[in-house]
Amino acid sequence: MGRINVPDLAFGLFLVGVGALALVLISDLPMGTTARMGAGYVPRALAVIIILFGLGLGGRALLAGHVGLPEIAWRPLALIAGAVGLFALLLPRLGLALTSLAVVITAGFASHDVRFRENIVVALSLAAFAVGLFVYALGLPLAIWPVR
Repeated sequence: MGRINVPDLAFGLFLVGVGALALVLISDLPMGTTARMGAGYVPRALAVIIILFGLGLGGRALLAGHVGLPEIAWRPLALIAGAVGLFALLLPRLGLALTSLAVVITAGFASHDVRFRENIVVALSLAAFAVGLFVYALGLPLAIWPVR
């Protein structure tokens, strides 16, 4: 593949695919006109913009110097994906506060530079913020603490 920036080309193709999929999924929505926009007007415009951005990025990647695919960082990938799964599993059982703590601590270890004390402080702060925002400010019916 000589002179191709492979990561940019791959992401450009990904964006084209996402935009095309969006166009297919919103094809039933009425377009309307510029003066009287239908439900599909803005989503369709955004999908076209995403496709154009992907084509531009992919085209630029074909002209750039060779850059290979980077090595996959498995630890961050596994810990972040695990934290998302942990949230889904723990929220109904432990409530928002303890689930937020567990998820932030787990995701924090995705970094090689993690300091345990800082991770705990960030987890406590984000858990308090999540409870304040979602339960008290927005009034979502989420359990804060474990439910029996």
